[in-house]
Amino acid sequence: MKKINQYIDHTNIRKKSKKEDIIKTCNEAKEYNFRGVCIRPQWVKLVSKELRGTGIKTVVLLDDPIGDSSSEIRLKMSQKAVLDGADELDIVINIPDVIHEKWSKIEKDLKAVCKLQDTKVIIGSGFLTDNDIIKASQIVKKAGAICVKTATEKDPLENRELKEKGRHLELMRKGAPGLLIKASGNIKTLKDLKLMIKFGADIVGSSSGVSIMKNK
Repeated sequence: MKKINQYIDHTNIRKKSKKEDIIKTCNEAKEYNFRGVCIRPQWVKLVSKELRGTGIKTVVLLDDPIGDSSSEIRLKMSQKAVLDGADELDIVINIPDVIHEKWSKIEKDLKAVCKLQDTKVIIGSGFLTDNDIIKASQIVKKAGAICVKTATEKDPLENRELKEKGRHLELMRKGAPGLLIKASGNIKTLKDLKLMIKFGADIVGSSSGVSIMKNK
C-alpha cells in the first residue's frame, strides 16, 4: 500500500500567496516527499524550478472556480502552463455546461486540453446531481484525462460532509472505471484523508499536508 505522503498533492492556491509562501510550500513538499505541489498558473515556472529533480509533480489549477472561460482561453492557459513546466493540469470542467447537459461541447473542450499534458479534471461534484457526477466522469474519461477530481476550495461540501464527498468518489469510480480519482476541498486531518482513501481516492489535494503528516 502507498504511504500516506504519496497520496497528497500539497496545495497552495491562496490568491494572496507571495513568492516566499510558494517556496515554503515547495520546501514542505520536499521534506515530506509529497506526490505533488498544486498552485495557481503564475507560480508554475517557480515551482517547476524548485521541484526539479525531486520527482514531485508541478500541478496547476486552471479556470477555477467553475470552468466557465471560453474553450479558446482554456486552451491558451493550458498551453502556457505546459510551457512553464506543469507536469499535470488540474482544470475545472465547465460546470454551467454540465448543468445544462452540453456533453459534446464539454468533451471537445476537454479533449483539446488533455492532448497537451496529463490532465486531472475537476467536476465540482458538490454542485452536481448523482447522475451529473456519473455522466461528467464518463466524459472526462472519453476526453483522455488521467484523473477525475471532486472539487476546488470552493466546494459546497464542508468538512463535516466528507462522507457525502466519499459517496461522490464512488459515483466517479462508477462513471470512470480505470481512471485515477482525486478528492479535494476541506480535507484537513489524517482522519479526513484516511476516509477519502477508504472511499477510493488515489490522490488527495490538501493545504494541510504538513499537519496531516505531523499527526500521523
